[in-house]
Amino acid sequence: MEISQRIDAVIDRAIDDARIVGTVVLVWREGTPVYERAAGHADREAGKPTALDTIFRYASVTKPFVAAAALAMIDAGKFSLDDHVGDLLPWFHPPGPDGRQAQITIRQLLTHTAGLNYRPGAGILPAHEAMTVGIEDSDLSLEENFSRHNAVPLDYKPGTAWEYSIAIDILGAVLAEVEGASVEETLKRYLLAPLGIRDTTFHVADAERLAVPYFNADPIPQPMGEPQRVAFEPDRVYTFSPARIFNRRAFQGGGGGMAGTAGDVMRLLEMVRRGGEGILKPETARAALTNQIGDLSVRPGVRFGFLGAVTENAVLDNSPLPDGAVSWGGVYGNRWCLDPKTGTVAVAMTNTAPEGCDGAFPSDILRAVFEA
Repeated sequence: MEISQRIDAVIDRAIDDARIVGTVVLVWREGTPVYERAAGHADREAGKPTALDTIFRYASVTKPFVAAAALAMIDAGKFSLDDHVGDLLPWFHPPGPDGRQAQITIRQLLTHTAGLNYRPGAGILPAHEAMTVGIEDSDLSLEENFSRHNAVPLDYKPGTAWEYSIAIDILGAVLAEVEGASVEETLKRYLLAPLGIRDTTFHVADAERLAVPYFNADPIPQPMGEPQRVAFEPDRVYTFSPARIFNRRAFQGGGGGMAGTAGDVMRLLEMVRRGGEGILKPETARAALTNQIGDLSVRPGVRFGFLGAVTENAVLDNSPLPDGAVSWGGVYGNRWCLDPKTGTVAVAMTNTAPEGCDGAFPSDILRAVFEA
């Protein structure tokens, strides 16, 4: 069976089973498109089909854009991987777990080894001082929101563990501070404009092309409310704010605040796969796709680079990915993968959570892509 037939079967089955509402799937090999399809609905209630240029809320697909911009600024000499965050971002100086001033580096932000987590201040800060993350609505600035962490100790000494976290939100704030501009303006200068990317923004570029977000329910996915709590697991519940993308007062969260197209994600990943294309130095692009956390691990068989998780042992991880592949996703229903060895880049965007991110759909797509 050809790759197109395999992927078509996965998409058709997921839509027929009412596990996803709409999707765009792109697969390129060595820079050549081998599969591109939009299927299902961007807005089911309005009867609006998904198109290749449909705009999706990225959630954590925002992170590789911010990480790549940071690497471009490092290559330009703006700062270094080993610079201390407190020296570049004076308003962010949380104490370590021992209560003494912690020293976080840019490298540790990029690799989620900074001592941060995704429950900042839980059980410590009162409700009216709680920090929000990139998929929740907010009228606070980056400083107003995350400076509250200065009263909250880090989870662990930076560099001693891996924990998925708000680190890329803080990294985005560093970029803005160093450049003397907003996070979005900084990304435009160093990454988006050079790549010709116009649809990926913190404030949706074209509301007519924005997909309605859905959450999985019985018997069919339902449109998200404002806000909408969605359980990914019994003990892992996310609060989504679909309206956040329209709120220009909300801080520009590098960890999850952007929206854009599958094609824009492909452009970003292809740039890295091709060795940086003048945006990154070749050695920086190569480093971004390799283990940067040493003996630490995301989970058994998986390390972390500068852009996403690095599969070192697919058998140990029970993964459809080949060893050496780099991947990550976003909780609104997205997943991407880059395999340097075969030159394969796959992007699967959906408007359905959690299926499009953590369900069978992305795993089945990647299995169809990499099946021998």
